[in-house]
Amino acid sequence: MARKAAPDPILLTLFANRFMSVAEAMGRSLQQTSISTNIKERLDFSCALFAPDGDLVANAPFIPIHLGSMSFAVKYQMKLHENDLKEGDVLMTNSPHAGGSHLPDITLITPVFDTETKEIIFFTASRGHHADIGGILPGSMPPTSVNIFEEGAEIISFKIVNAGMFDREGLHEYMVERPARYPGNSGCRNIKEVESDLKAQIAANHKGVQLLQAMVKEYGLQIVQDYMYHIRANAESSVRNLLREVAKRAGSNVLSAVDYLDDGSPIQLKVEIDEKEGAAILDFEGTGYEVRGNLNSPVSVVHSAVIYCMRAMLDVDIPLNAGCLVPLTVRIPERSLLSPSRTAAVCGGNVLTSQRIVDVVLKAFHACAASQGCTNNLTFGTGGKDKDGVAVAGWGYYETIAGGSGAGPDWHGTSGVHTHITNTRIGDVEILERRYPVLLHRFGLRPDSGGKGKWHGGDGVIREIEFTHGLQVSILSERRTRAPYGMEGGEPAMKGRNTWIKRRRREDGDLIDDCLESKQHRFINIGGKATVFMGKGDRLLIETPGGGGWGLPIDSTVQEA
Repeated sequence: MARKAAPDPILLTLFANRFMSVAEAMGRSLQQTSISTNIKERLDFSCALFAPDGDLVANAPFIPIHLGSMSFAVKYQMKLHENDLKEGDVLMTNSPHAGGSHLPDITLITPVFDTETKEIIFFTASRGHHADIGGILPGSMPPTSVNIFEEGAEIISFKIVNAGMFDREGLHEYMVERPARYPGNSGCRNIKEVESDLKAQIAANHKGVQLLQAMVKEYGLQIVQDYMYHIRANAESSVRNLLREVAKRAGSNVLSAVDYLDDGSPIQLKVEIDEKEGAAILDFEGTGYEVRGNLNSPVSVVHSAVIYCMRAMLDVDIPLNAGCLVPLTVRIPERSLLSPSRTAAVCGGNVLTSQRIVDVVLKAFHACAASQGCTNNLTFGTGGKDKDGVAVAGWGYYETIAGGSGAGPDWHGTSGVHTHITNTRIGDVEILERRYPVLLHRFGLRPDSGGKGKWHGGDGVIREIEFTHGLQVSILSERRTRAPYGMEGGEPAMKGRNTWIKRRRREDGDLIDDCLESKQHRFINIGGKATVFMGKGDRLLIETPGGGGWGLPIDSTVQEA
């Protein structure tokens, strides 16, 4: 639909906030009706509105890595179903091949029909991280996965609701039976919780449908959709102005940067800015090959990281939407870890590699020093199959852990925060200890872990958990061998570290004492990516990275003056 006239600035602001308020209302509905710790407490979900062509219109400030990639999922389903959608349908997908991020992130998409013409006028969508969807380990974030099948249930497209009818049998087929067919795999270990949260997502989408139809009734479809496109054009114009300013400030139309994953794989970027058009080509040529592990990043996640960076560098208050990408051409080399093959493992690419992509983009634009570059993914749980291959009921818990953010040209980094593409909470200790067999001994800032500089990087955190029952425990993390970089002479931050404190036991298995200073206890550095079975009384000590510093460090007395 073509734009007819220049927008009224007051109506432009009004509609931008109205669209965002719809997404916010969807989010409140999802949080209130969900039951899992992951969605209800940690807020690991996103809700957004999409145009009839699948472009992102608006969202609330949820999870950036979700929001930039959800458009790929909506467009894939549109192409797949074409004229096969009707009122009362809800589509479910999580496949990276179909616009997903990683398998635990399940997206539900609902078409919004005009009440008079019965044509699709919007889409509402929600994406939630479900703590277990099967795979080789509880929590469905296995540090050791080497293919997509080991990470749980993969769903290209499934009508979880067909003409208003919830397909429970189909859901169990996709989530429980199919993934369990692969050797060593389990189906979803807690399908009741997952099913309940999916119903909460369906309800959240429906809330968005109702609010959008009410908005159309109030203003008329023509005005609503006109301003939908005006908002996108406003974002496009803002990014074009940003690119011109960057080129002028840098004194060059070519920017570049490179950074490395802990395994040495490079992520390389060259930015060529067309100052006249306010456009840019972001070329990731030189990035490393697809890896055997799970740090491969789907193409949709790469775009999500890029659109996040553009929005983060804008000094204007606009919704994150598809207009931010219009001036950009993103080139991703085939066979690289940013464009992996169909069966490549990707669970770490969404949560770890995406952070490194953000670091590289911001480094190229000389925006700030590196943040922690990690989400410190911790999972533990029980269940799967017994020695005879019989399914055993179980559960999985998942959390991400904060670190330090990077300093910038005139600000200190922030300590103990989730940075960049993640925007979740961590589980409250009361809920964690009440619902799971763990005790939280320490959770606080990690002193002096941020990089020194004129502007200091933020500090990471220390989190020490004791397991009161034997559990399978996994950690999936980065920045354990390569420190977050500083800029303009600022120092790098401290690297992270994961330590298994293995308690001393008698021959009968009972603990001998509770003194962790005992020389009989073993302190084992398990590295950045590991899964271990921790016995009763064992602890996991996670020390997360800080953020890099900015500018040459100066004497503290001078700084105070």
